[in-house]
Amino acid sequence: MIKIEYPPYQPKIKSESGKEFIFDAIRKKWIMLTPEEWVRQNFLQYLVQVKKYPASLIAVEKEIELGDLKKRFDIVVYNAGHQPCMIVECKEMDVLLDKKVLEQVLRYNISLQVPCLAITNGSYCYAFSVMAGAVSELSELPSFG
Repeated sequence: MIKIEYPPYQPKIKSESGKEFIFDAIRKKWIMLTPEEWVRQNFLQYLVQVKKYPASLIAVEKEIELGDLKKRFDIVVYNAGHQPCMIVECKEMDVLLDKKVLEQVLRYNISLQVPCLAITNGSYCYAFSVMAGAVSELSELPSFG
């Protein structure tokens, strides 16, 4: 398990019709602020500021097809060659990062076939290497490059 040390971050938040919204700098739009969205936005800042992934190589909440099903992943990170290299699944802070969450991100990887998977609930993260069908836990989330 990796303890996430978040960088200083002042999110843009606004209220509208009694609901709170947070500005997503990656998608360049206002998103309803839910507990999961709070985790996603902070983790995006961690990827960009700490792990040095260029924002231009990160996709948020894109749709993928799994057979006849359409699903949305939370975060996909691309390498310099614009190939998907990491999938991140975000959960609310009170959600346990268990086998069920790992299985969810593994299902997404059937479509994308990335070498790195991560699951986070904001406070903690698990990262996994996926090579030749074998999944092994990583001691830290890889940095860009």
